Amino acid sequence: MINGAQHRCLLLPLIAIAATLVGSGPSRAQTNDSTDLSIELVDPKVLRVCADPRNLPFSNEKGEGFENKLAELFAEKLNKKLDYMYFPQATGFVRMTLGAHRCDVIMGFPQGDELVQGTNPYYRTAYALVARPGSGLDEVTTLEDERLKGKHIGIVAGTPPATNMATNGLMANAKPYPLMIDTRFDSSAEAMIGDLAKGDIDAGVLWGPIAGFYARKANPPLHAMPLVKETTGPRLIYRIGMGVRSADQNWKRQLNRLIQENQPAINRILLDFGVPLLDEDNRPIGAEAVTKSP
Repeated sequence: MINGAQHRCLLLPLIAIAATLVGSGPSRAQTNDSTDLSIELVDPKVLRVCADPRNLPFSNEKGEGFENKLAELFAEKLNKKLDYMYFPQATGFVRMTLGAHRCDVIMGFPQGDELVQGTNPYYRTAYALVARPGSGLDEVTTLEDERLKGKHIGIVAGTPPATNMATNGLMANAKPYPLMIDTRFDSSAEAMIGDLAKGDIDAGVLWGPIAGFYARKANPPLHAMPLVKETTGPRLIYRIGMGVRSADQNWKRQLNRLIQENQPAINRILLDFGVPLLDEDNRPIGAEAVTKSP
């Protein structure tokens, strides 16, 4: 497991929540062995989701992200109304949403991050190299690949693959994009994809769900290849679950059951958004194998 600082750099939507603890301040919730969720949830009749209002492909206020679609699926299965507490996923996100009891679940959170209590993972993915088809870089699966030497590669500063790039001598020609952004106004991913389309960079490294989403949107489409063969530096493959408060044990168990019972539907939603899903052997999970667990 990588250290906490690196882990929080894993996802662009979770880039700046360091030092915000879910349990800061007194908690209303307490562990309860019964199935009654009224003591744990803001409103047991409502699925209240903590989300960013402008952070595709994950979520936005229009409900267009894959985490929005997953929330809709879960609300339907729970026979609950769906509501959101929107807050930019920057410094203070966890504290101001989940930790303040203004919502009850963060739909995507890296497994092992101690800021929240994680559910079982519902997908497994990796950072990916985005390149133009036919460029000679579209089949690269590791930053150790000799084909990357001397290339101009986009990288979000401070994310785990930046360390791998430095180890492999790729930073001299790299183009960095800011880690600390306000998603209401900026997108490092969109800027990187725009530069790649214009030919200002030869390839870019992005978190898998972001890479797959923007590669599909590009005109012409780009190719996103998961970096699954790293042998040095931080690992670039992660399991993603949902985040709840540390005291909410019954709620976590209910979400775990929903994940298990609805994994095929979850996979279909993720694949529809271009998320590069991986099995435990780092092989891609395609539409023909959506029943497999992460």
